[in-house]
Amino acid sequence: MRLTCLPNLLLASVVALGFPGTARAQVPVPATTKATAQTTASAKSDEGGPQVIALADIPRRADSDERFATAVAMRAASADPAAGMLSRLQAIEASVDEKNRQAGASRLRAMPILRLESLDRYWAFDAHRFQHWKADLAATIDPYVGDAAELARRRADWEATRAAATAGSMPAALSDRIDVVIAELESSEQALSAPLLGQIELGRRANRLEAGIQTGQQSVENAIGYIDRQLLRVEAPPLWRMGADPADYSDGEMDILQRGLVLEGGFLRQYSAANLPNQRVLNLLQLLLLPFLLWLAARSRRGPAGSRDPATLRVLGRPFSSWLLLSAIGVMVFEPNAPLLLHQFMMVVAVVPVLRLLPADSRRLLGAWPYLAAGFFLLLRLSFLLLASSVLYRWYQVILAALAIASTLWLLWASRHAVRDGKAGRTLRLVRVIAWAGAVLLSVSIVANLFGNASLSEMLMTGVFDSGFMALLLYAAANVFAALLRELLAEGLANRVHLVRTGATSLPDLLLRLIVVAMAVGWAVFTMQRFRVFRPVYGFVEGVITHRFTYGQFAMSLGDVLAFVVAVFIAFWLSRLVRVLLQEEVLSRMSLPRGVGNSIASLTYYAMLLFGLLAALSVAGFKLGQLTLLFGALGVGIGLGLQDVVKNFVSGLILMFERPVQPGDAVDVAGTSGRVREIGMRATTVRTFDGADVVVPNGILLSEKVTNWTLRDRNRRIEFDLGVAYGSDPALVAEVLVKTAREMPGIAGDPAPVALFQGFGDSALDFRVRAWTNDFDNWVSLRSQLVGRLYEALARAGIGIPFPQRDLHLRGLPDELRQALARKGPQDEGTSPPATGA
Repeated sequence: MRLTCLPNLLLASVVALGFPGTARAQVPVPATTKATAQTTASAKSDEGGPQVIALADIPRRADSDERFATAVAMRAASADPAAGMLSRLQAIEASVDEKNRQAGASRLRAMPILRLESLDRYWAFDAHRFQHWKADLAATIDPYVGDAAELARRRADWEATRAAATAGSMPAALSDRIDVVIAELESSEQALSAPLLGQIELGRRANRLEAGIQTGQQSVENAIGYIDRQLLRVEAPPLWRMGADPADYSDGEMDILQRGLVLEGGFLRQYSAANLPNQRVLNLLQLLLLPFLLWLAARSRRGPAGSRDPATLRVLGRPFSSWLLLSAIGVMVFEPNAPLLLHQFMMVVAVVPVLRLLPADSRRLLGAWPYLAAGFFLLLRLSFLLLASSVLYRWYQVILAALAIASTLWLLWASRHAVRDGKAGRTLRLVRVIAWAGAVLLSVSIVANLFGNASLSEMLMTGVFDSGFMALLLYAAANVFAALLRELLAEGLANRVHLVRTGATSLPDLLLRLIVVAMAVGWAVFTMQRFRVFRPVYGFVEGVITHRFTYGQFAMSLGDVLAFVVAVFIAFWLSRLVRVLLQEEVLSRMSLPRGVGNSIASLTYYAMLLFGLLAALSVAGFKLGQLTLLFGALGVGIGLGLQDVVKNFVSGLILMFERPVQPGDAVDVAGTSGRVREIGMRATTVRTFDGADVVVPNGILLSEKVTNWTLRDRNRRIEFDLGVAYGSDPALVAEVLVKTAREMPGIAGDPAPVALFQGFGDSALDFRVRAWTNDFDNWVSLRSQLVGRLYEALARAGIGIPFPQRDLHLRGLPDELRQALARKGPQDEGTSPPATGA
């Protein structure tokens, strides 16, 4: 085999290492013998194989390939970028070696469970660093792999061209040119050998390191599983039998403690030096938070007394405590995979801020419970000083648990007559239930410790004390968040942001609810971890969620369904939020034509819903190509029975763009009069003036006649008829009517009011009054007031409004009745009936 095949072998080795990005480089192996080259050149090549270069293209291709070969040689001669990655790989190797030396597989089961949990994070941290390093190496190798593949392909083409040329069929100049190009390409391939060899060696070291990391992670997992399985087994002698032997006071626990502290210290140093993106974000927030809290505190002191509630003033008056507490919460939220030593340190630092930032009424409600929880949490942290002696450590746990039980029972007895009504009573009852549960668990811890089940005893005690203080810490943090939200949103933005002032749930309340829910979930996870049930529960839930149900070619898991539901909920919630923000805060402040803002907000809402649904399907594992059958079935359904739905949907789109009606318009449609409340994609809701909501399909709004009283403006004409007595001056009547209408508040001056003489009625002179108002909403009330004013004005002018008069002609009466009426008429004319006496 010729030496020129070495780069191709190196390239194949790089591909075999499995780096991302290298497997896609296809390296055609050039012909190694003249016979093979002639066979390849004489036959038609498959796609991607060597191609014979036409004689006319040889000069142009030769210049291009020589330039490419020269550029590759120059890049290969420059500094190898992979050489700078060796130090990063060595740092990870040193970390792995240190963990194997301090906590090998044989020592893991003797380590405390918290150290194992932190060691598990340490291994995950190294795995994370290694994956980043591996991705960077792949990005470094890709250019060299691409160059080698391209060189091999071009050289194969030239060799195939030379082999295809028969004797004397090619000019000597072109033949020499081919030889020169092949030599240049071979030289460039040789130049690539050195960097490729270095990268291959790095890849081999990386493979060994990856195997070591995976082995270390699996060892820690096995050790944690072993300890969890031993929780219900007696692994130590009873406590009353320990202490007689001096070995009980020095049994190698100090060595385990020292090794654990060395690992924790190394993990903390490497984690701090990593400067990950989440660390940078947290540092920036902590840097900005302290001056912000100081500014709020100064502003609260300058504000008027009584303008803020005492809970807010209590938080704003303690800016440093608030900063420490929020920093502790930030470490747990932004750095969940940080060393446990850092988390425990931040919890200890937050003890005093927690007690200072509890609500003022918590002392009346909780009494001494917060101080009890914080005190025993600190005392438990001091137990590490006795780890060198297992007997002292176990006696310390027994005494500590007994003191906690006694204190709990005393507080329960002292609060037996506390208030039990209302929200405070429910909270107190919940605290008492939790206290009794804690006392029971601590009693079990004492019994387990006395009889030799030290692991169960330590787990129960740690779970009770840590979860209790974590609940207290989150309670204080929720109080701080509530105070800051009230200060920022309720006062700072309430006068400027409409969204804060209106709605069934204000923005501060909504944000506070989300924060409380997140804290409750975080506390539940923390408590499950401390009681050693998180891993099995998480494994069981993961198994249930990821189990796939297969029916033919259809496969789905419960996790896919949950992901779909959550994604749809988030899409719906975000769509509503964006629509409200656009309608209330953005578009309402812009100078837009009438109805454009509502159309933009509604179309944005439905577009976000559509994309959210597609995203939910993607999250659930569906691909758009797999939905072809669904869309086909939907098309058949539309063709068979959903014509009206599609018609109304298209009509809704037309209404959005043409805007013939808008929310708030007064309309008459399909025999219904009312105001448009909402325009949806399928139907429009009209609220009648009687208070009923009528759902009108959008198709009706386009196919039938719609009267829109407020499409262009809010003007409304008021018109009514009246009659005056015969003998009145028509000009005077018209003057009185017009003058009275003009002086009426709410009547528009343009168009001006008019009074029209309609004609002669049976009993009166008929007039018609017409006036306009710009206040459409109150036109009925204005009409009533105008009628009353006109009646008063006519009365003051002496113009009467007659009642109907009729002439009665009697025919066919009996003679006796006619004579009686004739005698009665003259007597009554101008006289009154005679008085009658009793």
